[in-house]
Amino acid sequence: MFAYFRGRLVAVMPDEAVVEVSGIAYQFLISATTYRRLPAQGSEVILFSHLYVREDALQLYGFSCEDERRLFRLLLLASGVGPKLALAVLSGLSVQEVHEAILANAPERLYGISGVGKKTAARVILELRDKILKLTPVESMVTPTSLQISRLRDDAINALVTLGFARNMVQKAVITIIEQHGDTGLTIEDVVKSALLSIHNS
Repeated sequence: MFAYFRGRLVAVMPDEAVVEVSGIAYQFLISATTYRRLPAQGSEVILFSHLYVREDALQLYGFSCEDERRLFRLLLLASGVGPKLALAVLSGLSVQEVHEAILANAPERLYGISGVGKKTAARVILELRDKILKLTPVESMVTPTSLQISRLRDDAINALVTLGFARNMVQKAVITIIEQHGDTGLTIEDVVKSALLSIHNS
């Protein structure tokens, strides 16, 4: 129904954004990934949208890019996955990382996300793998660089979990650090140290 909204970002929280368009304020539920990509409050913003319809409510979901919205809609097709859980997946991993986990048949990358158990992760992979394959050829999705970053992320998360931290907590910290630094030759020691600082300062 709505492709996207362009307007002024009048309020923003980690899980919610309010955009004013022609004098009307629209409330969107958003992922942590979209939250990190939003401009400063008061700036112009474009949010790709999905209208979720229930018997008792209408709710808008907003996304920083079309790829994120497309994956959100695909996740909703999996048995037992509603919008809240789909947003949790998008908050825990990037779009490419979710694609890689599904294509690599690696449910362990998904069930560390808050709310995603082993059965749900396995079901998502089983039901969505063919749909992901139709979107993009495997060769263009999984590159040597992306695989290296995935291994770095997984190794850092496992190291922090071994130290006694909750997986969903360290997952967010590690992903944020890797996103901020990009492909800059980070080592697992760099990521673990930065994640520990982030966790202790939060």
